[in-house]
Amino acid sequence: MLEKVNSPEDVKKLSIEDKKILAEDIRKYILDIVSKNGGHLASNLGVVELTIALHSVFNVPGDKIVWDVGHQSYVHKILTGRKEKMNTLRKLNGIAGFPKTKETEVDCFDTGHSSTSISVALGMARARDIEEKNNTVIAIIGDGALTGGMALEALNDAGYSGTKLTVILNDNEMSISKNIGGMNMLLSKLRTKRTYTKSNISLKKIINKIPVVGKPFVKIVQRVKRSIKQLIIPKMFFEDIGFRYLGPVDGHNIEELERMLKITKELDGPVLLHVLTKKGKGYKIAEENPDKYHATAPFDIETGETKKKKEKDYSKVFGDKLIELAKKNQKIVAITASMKDGTGLKEFQKEFPERFFDIGIAEQHAVGLAAGMAKAGLIPFVPIYSSFYQRAYDQVIHDVALQNLPVIMCVDRAGIVGQDRRNTSR
Repeated sequence: MLEKVNSPEDVKKLSIEDKKILAEDIRKYILDIVSKNGGHLASNLGVVELTIALHSVFNVPGDKIVWDVGHQSYVHKILTGRKEKMNTLRKLNGIAGFPKTKETEVDCFDTGHSSTSISVALGMARARDIEEKNNTVIAIIGDGALTGGMALEALNDAGYSGTKLTVILNDNEMSISKNIGGMNMLLSKLRTKRTYTKSNISLKKIINKIPVVGKPFVKIVQRVKRSIKQLIIPKMFFEDIGFRYLGPVDGHNIEELERMLKITKELDGPVLLHVLTKKGKGYKIAEENPDKYHATAPFDIETGETKKKKEKDYSKVFGDKLIELAKKNQKIVAITASMKDGTGLKEFQKEFPERFFDIGIAEQHAVGLAAGMAKAGLIPFVPIYSSFYQRAYDQVIHDVALQNLPVIMCVDRAGIVGQDRRNTSR
């Protein structure tokens, strides 16, 4: 089926059954390429059906699809005319592993860091309104990225604005490492009620047309519905800040995804569609080890073992040394922004769980938290990838440097990363 698809227009012509076959073909294709070249595997396997549904319902480049982080855009690239170029992934002058506006106009924005998509999409939606256009703007953001302050700032603004915008929450309970924090707890509550909110747009339109009693009746039903929602799921965060919440919906059911995406097109104002996906979907080894196969070097498909044996790297040396130091000094603590494995802190967490703090994808908070700890007499170590430390420059200068605080800032992945221009991004 993949051989027949070279553009979104080809996708739109397929039946639901054909799209299911296409989904499996795409998974095999991505698995084959990444096993040979390396790349981001688990996140892309998780959004196959969602991406097919998006291109079945919306029309790029007129409609704008903003991928948060962007490492899950392989399927999008395959469906938008770059299928043959995917075998150049992570090769010199090859295709980028992230959205690139220089490659094609259907990539409407370059993304590499997390938590940016809602801000960008809202900006595009407001520009559309000023220019009196009628295209749809969609932001796809993961549940892990919602722990980033920028995403929450954008949600706050979008909800209050009333601007027509669709935010798709791709909820796979993972960023790179397992998600933690209050936002994850909220989403866990929402996941438990998969069918608590179903908006019947057609019925609403019919009742509204009934003379005299139609509109008042709809308002009464809506008030009752809102009350029931508050009883079933306390703290309806998204609706309370101004979004129309839809879901959760099975992110691997193309027919249901298309139905819900069509509903979002009919609604005015900001809409959040909650989609449940499985990271690594279709490849059992990645499903069971989504953190390991988030981004991977070339590997053997049958066993999952990397083809080149991993040597003791900088992160491992750092982690071992930090444990050694922490055994001698009780004031040493470690902070990670959802990157304990990548920064070598996995064993530290096991050895000193009460002195280990995973604060989610929130680098600014990580450094601010470290500053507070240092001021109170502790010695915080904050290992963060170099490209992510950019997000905490203000805290580094204002909260740490100007006060001359003993915060140990450890910069990982500095310099050129050969395999991928943005290999370290989430």
